[in-house]
Amino acid sequence: MTQDESKKQLLHLVFGGELKTLQSMDFRDLDNLDIVGIFPDYRSAELAWRAKAQATVDNAHMRYFIVHLHRLLEPDASGGKQS
Repeated sequence: MTQDESKKQLLHLVFGGELKTLQSMDFRDLDNLDIVGIFPDYRSAELAWRAKAQATVDNAHMRYFIVHLHRLLEPDASGGKQS
């Protein structure tokens, strides 16, 4: 087994869009969200997020986010207890 095969995928989604206001998390136009992609680890997702955030720095309403998909897909694996 190679090192890449033994490394567990921790999927992350990077997406962004223009917010209605600087104080909200509501997007101005859901049809125009920028889905940057899904990445196999946090490091590669962060690089993509950083590139998009820097490219849109002149628009204060534009925000990009990293979503930890692996936590949504396997909530028990995150260490939290359910009652």
